[in-house]
Amino acid sequence: MLEKIFLILFFPIIIYYFCFIVNIYRGLNKLEKWQGDRIIEEYISIIIPFRNESENILQILSSIENQNYPKGKYEVIFVNDSSNDDSLEKLKTNIKDKNINIISVPIEFESKAHKKRAIRYGIEKSKGDIIVTTDADCILKNNWLKTLVNGFDKKTALISGPVEFLEENGLFNKFQKLEFSSLIITGAGLIGINKPLICNGANLAYRKKVFDEVGGFDGQLSLSSGDDEILMQRIWKKKKYKIKFCYNKEALSFTKANKNLNEFYNQRKRWASKGLFYELKSTVTSIVLIFLFYLFLFSLLVLSFYNINFYLPLFASVFFLKIILEFAVMYKGSSLLFNKKILKYFLITEIIHLPYILILAISGVFGNFSWKDRKLTR
Repeated sequence: MLEKIFLILFFPIIIYYFCFIVNIYRGLNKLEKWQGDRIIEEYISIIIPFRNESENILQILSSIENQNYPKGKYEVIFVNDSSNDDSLEKLKTNIKDKNINIISVPIEFESKAHKKRAIRYGIEKSKGDIIVTTDADCILKNNWLKTLVNGFDKKTALISGPVEFLEENGLFNKFQKLEFSSLIITGAGLIGINKPLICNGANLAYRKKVFDEVGGFDGQLSLSSGDDEILMQRIWKKKKYKIKFCYNKEALSFTKANKNLNEFYNQRKRWASKGLFYELKSTVTSIVLIFLFYLFLFSLLVLSFYNINFYLPLFASVFFLKIILEFAVMYKGSSLLFNKKILKYFLITEIIHLPYILILAISGVFGNFSWKDRKLTR
């Protein structure tokens, strides 16, 4: 009897999850391959918030200064978010181009000057029609800017770009690289079927007038994360603009993986903390159903100790189908954007992923975390 009730409750969730994965694959097939690059008519403002980035700040400065884009067609605004190291001094000393400026978040906002406030302040001071955001720990290819903005037409309001972790030694790095790539691939696939859910502010471009039209980050400043995805969903909700994914490796933004488990855990908790605060009910429903799928799968494993003949074969069947479908998505996405060599770590990542999702989902909702030497809540 218990087994029948269990199946009745969770069978629809299983079907939903597998349809979700299949739709990502469909979306990847629908992505438009971006050919070449171009100089667009609109003036561009690149916003780069930074806090205590002494180790990385000169690298992103070099990437920006080496862009193959006319200097008179864009500006760069570095937004100092209350740094207390020497990153600000390094910037001031090494800037060569006249189109690069530094501003600091006003002192009255210092106690609250998290990433959204820094970006919003940069936008307020910007002159561009197109806003492009990246992070201070990123490395960009020389054709990054003109490849990313190539997709703008009159109907396009936002373009999400690909982000990849830099290659480093160690199994922990490989896990992070593959897991992070799966998020980018998922975001790309969902944009491909016009159901945008995930994007990354380390490589994002949008129209300033549309940012203002949807209210920017208004009403979301109490959340420590979500500046990218909540904005994208607000734009999509208008139903009158196009959202695109930049399917071109020249637009890749490279960033560093976390150095240790504690740093990784806090970052992922911060990302998970926004999940229940998305403004689209359909998005929140999707997140809850995906969490329930993982909870169901874990429950099957635990219940195998109660009835091994029923629950263990069911767990093995569902988990095996999950592996097959997710590998197909990762293989397709890696072929489009990344290096397929990382897929040799796919199976071990799948095994880790089950408890990982459950732990982070719960701790992201109920726990506190730190970011850039700040203790934060949701």
